[in-house]
Formats: sequence, structure tokens, C-alpha cells
Amino acid sequence: MKVLIVKVSALGDVVHALPVLAYLHATIPDVTVDWLVESSFAPLLEAHPLVHKVVRLDTKAWRKAGVQSSVIGSWRVIQQLRRQKYDVTLDLQGNSKSGLFTLFSGAPKRYGFDRSQAREWPNLLATNRRVKILSENHHVTSRYLQIARTALPSEANVPLCGPLPTEEKAAQAISSLLAEFGLSHGEFLVAHYGTTWQTKLWPLDHWLELVKTLVIDNGRQVVLTWGNEVEKSAAERIAEACQRTSKAGQVISEAGQGKVILWPRGNLQELVALLAAARLVIGADTGPVHIAAAVGTPTVSIYRVTDSRRNGPPGDGHIRLQAAMECSPCLRKSCELDHECGQSISVERVLCAVNSLLDGKRMSEV
Repeated sequence: MKVLIVKVSALGDVVHALPVLAYLHATIPDVTVDWLVESSFAPLLEAHPLVHKVVRLDTKAWRKAGVQSSVIGSWRVIQQLRRQKYDVTLDLQGNSKSGLFTLFSGAPKRYGFDRSQAREWPNLLATNRRVKILSENHHVTSRYLQIARTALPSEANVPLCGPLPTEEKAAQAISSLLAEFGLSHGEFLVAHYGTTWQTKLWPLDHWLELVKTLVIDNGRQVVLTWGNEVEKSAAERIAEACQRTSKAGQVISEAGQGKVILWPRGNLQELVALLAAARLVIGADTGPVHIAAAVGTPTVSIYRVTDSRRNGPPGDGHIRLQAAMECSPCLRKSCELDHECGQSISVERVLCAVNSLLDGKRMSEV
């Protein structure tokens, strides 16, 4: 049995789909699973023991180079897919782009979302097995698993996070950096400010206050991660807000020796290894939070326009905080209530969630 998973982006969504791998292998132990994904996220999957082959898309580069490059690039990928002679294709994306490759994958059975769940209607032309998602499958991973269970029914039950193993080379690189910064495995927290939409962001002044409290008042060791220059600038401001900081990033507090580190950006596998080594990860609805959950690290995550019950890491080891607004979640990328929405999740609320997990208390929503 040869199966193609079509889940091309974004980072968090790809991570949400990982349990489908576990389900397929639990159902058919000798199954061969390939995965079609954008090149920027391919490193997450290329060393994965449950993935046979990663097929890369370079749509961003193709668009930049022009229409002809897009056509040629797409055709080459289609030819690559058709040579594999897949038995089943699972389209977990549900848009027009994924539909193109699902349709021409060559698989006789092509499963995807029905009209009520497909993100773009042309996707419906690509699938010939359309799955109506049950209301009880509210979490995004449960939706992906329902498509897989419809295609290949079994009684197999798998966790809703992961699996996501850490690459050995990346783990060694992170261990060396942790030693260089004077950090120990399982002793530091990771705080990630950035996310994809402005309306998903928790206010920067809240981040400043939260990290200052954790580092100076509570003596915690906090690593600040970032993914682009805007996020790096925000992380630098957060680090600068920790008063009495030495050039080495050391902060002396009444609670002991706190420390804030602006982490150097590495590759995707190194990010996985860093998050696996952390004691706790704090962030909004963003890829690093979902990666942390997939590697088994507890998380505190913040949701404004997106739904914490749909997108948030499931289980007692994670706390999901929803904006205290009647209109949340709204899925709006811009809003006149953006400031009010961000302010509705207080620093005290996030700090309480962090301390609850650090103290070993189990809860999911506060």
C-alpha cells in the first residue's frame, strides 16, 4: 500500500497532521507514506522514520520567477508523483493548490474534505472520496484523522500530538549551544513572540512584562526565539526590558539567578531540538508551540482570533488561553478591536498558567 499525504503548509498545520503518520502505520504496518510539502517545511519531515519520501514544492520561488516557472515546476512535481503509483492520496489541505496535485497524483482513491469543510471549492474537483467531518472531531488533528480513518478504517488509536523525533545532529548542536549559554536541558523556558497574523499576536508590552517577571522576580531562565527580522527586533526589546542585565545576559534576582537569552536563529531541525530540550514553551497560535507539543514539551498558548479548542495542543500538559471577547474566535486578519482583544488576555493570566505547569498542576484552559 502506497499513500500520499498532501499537506503543504503552514508549519503548524503540518505539525498538526503528524498523527496521521502514526495512524497509517498502526493500521497497515508495511505501508509506504510519502508527503507533499513546501520546501521550507520539508526538513521537518525528511528525517522522520515514518515518512518514506518527501516531495518538495517551491511555489514561492516559482511565483517569483514567473508563470512559466510555475507551470514547469508544477509539471515536474506531478510527473514525480505519478511515477510512484499511489493507491491512496489524502488531501489534508483542502485548497486549490493542493487539489491540483491531488488530482494529478495518479491515485485511484483521492480523499479530502466535503463541500462544508474544503477551504476552496476547486478542491472538490480533485477528490473522489469526500469526507463529512463529524461535529465531535472539532480539533484540527481529529479532522485529519477522520479522513485517514475513512480511507483506511481500523480501531487504531493514536495521540493527537506527534510523533516528531529529534535529529541527532541537531540535538548535538543544541546541546553545545546550551552549554555555551550556561543552560541545562529541561531547566529553561522558551518564549516565542511571533506568529503569522497581526491579530494573532499577544501585545509586545505584555511580553515585556511577562518575561521581566519570569527572569527578574522568579529567577527563571528564558530563551527568546524568533523567525524573521521583525520578530528578532521584538525579542531584542523583550531582552532589553529585563533590567540589570549584563553583557552575558545574566540577571541577578532575589529568587536566584535568572537569565534571558536571545537565541541565535538556526535551522528547522535545530528548533525542534531546542524545543524538545525546554521545560516549557510559551507562545501564540504559532508553529513553535505546536512543535513543542509534538515533541512532548508542555506549552502555554495564547489564542485571539483562532480557536484554542480547534488549534491548541490537546492534553493536560498544555494550557490554552482564549481571548476574553464575545467575538473570539473570529478568524479576522484585521479588526478595529485588535487592541482591546490583545489586552483581554492579561499578563497575570499567562503567568498563572506558566506557574501552574511549572508547579506540576494539570489543566487545559484557564
